[in-house]
Amino acid sequence: AGGVCLAAGFDLETVAAGLSALEAIPGRLEKVEAGDLSVIIDYAHTDDALKNVLATLKPLCKGKLRVVFGCGGDRDKTKRPRMARVAEQLADFAIVTSDNPRTEDPQAIIDDVVAGFENRDSEAITIEPDRKKAIEIAIDAAGPDDIALIAGKGHETYQIIGTEKFHFSDREIALGHVAKRSHRLG
Repeated sequence: AGGVCLAAGFDLETVAAGLSALEAIPGRLEKVEAGDLSVIIDYAHTDDALKNVLATLKPLCKGKLRVVFGCGGDRDKTKRPRMARVAEQLADFAIVTSDNPRTEDPQAIIDDVVAGFENRDSEAITIEPDRKKAIEIAIDAAGPDDIALIAGKGHETYQIIGTEKFHFSDREIALGHVAKRSHRLG
């Protein structure tokens, strides 16, 4: 957008002011207020989307790039191992968790994902079916130069288990855990 405005003859200051006034789209590379930590929420729930987000964040990360992700149940099963391959190629650490398992067994979905990792026994891979705990693990492990990406749900404020929808927000979980962590360390 900035390049188009500059090409149209707008001066740099005007373009910069306009871009800084834009509001981020909730759940799309959304930065969570986390003090000295970088915690990002993104809706990336396909291998292509996860690849794009990780490839965008990797050059910005001075430390370790950590990703929490899972795959939805009753959806395309072929993407599960592909998402693992993307995470293994682009992230330093991957935490595989649950993401709207719907009527499928959450552990079976996780097993399908894990099958895609080339080095399944790597210490860089953690399996945590409880999404809240997975987010907490990523935040606790992150240092000031790291980025913790929580992928898959983005703006969603629910988790579908069976045929029921339960309130669940990656953003709320991350904010709450960052506050607890700050209190513990503070």
